[in-house]
Amino acid sequence: MTTRRRLIAGNWKMNGLQQSGAAELALLQQQVAAAKPAAEVVVCPPATLVASFAAAARGSGIGIGGQDCHPKASGAHTGDISAEMLADAGATYVIVGHSERRADHGETDALVRAKAEAAHRAGLTAIICVGETLEQRDAGKTIEVVSSQVAGSVPEAATAANTVIAYEPVWAIGTGRTPTNDDIAAVHAAIRARLAERLSGGADFRILYGGSVKPSNAKEILTLKDVDGALVGGASLKAADFWPIVQAAG
Repeated sequence: MTTRRRLIAGNWKMNGLQQSGAAELALLQQQVAAAKPAAEVVVCPPATLVASFAAAARGSGIGIGGQDCHPKASGAHTGDISAEMLADAGATYVIVGHSERRADHGETDALVRAKAEAAHRAGLTAIICVGETLEQRDAGKTIEVVSSQVAGSVPEAATAANTVIAYEPVWAIGTGRTPTNDDIAAVHAAIRARLAERLSGGADFRILYGGSVKPSNAKEILTLKDVDGALVGGASLKAADFWPIVQAAG
């Protein structure tokens, strides 16, 4: 029986300025220092805040991550940021393949895999996102779509130490809607099975749920089998909302 440490990761998306962001991080640091939660806590702010957050959070027990990275280590890629740059700024995690990147920027499974490989190259842990659209869900293709994304997006060299999977039903992000508990458990079980088929140690990978996770539903979701934590969007922007989700992880 494997023991997987819970992970609660906050994705701030395109939100957060220096002063207000630092204040929220400081509040979260105080809560973590006082309660010493069992779960691992990670905050992924916009790239402009990664270095200052990493410096402020050093030694606090809070990890800092990026929200995306380019597959290359450097080069003529205006506006992009490499995994090495994130690591140099103090990040230890990076999100790749978020549904908003897949939808807004046309990212394919192959590109997501390349970004995850870049994260590994730089010594970062990749949080690889997978999930279905409403149309795919209504067509009964959820398991098929998610399994295909796991197969295409997760590198062959991925391990439980350098890779986390986040299941985020696209239709639930930011809408307040969530799948049923049975639906969430079924998809997480399918992801676990797909990982076990492809990679050794598939049972050890952490699989997060991401889709309108908030204080009111976190406890119920986090008690489901094969749910090892959460990738939290809007509710991670305020420490007062994010902290109860961390606490719900036990």
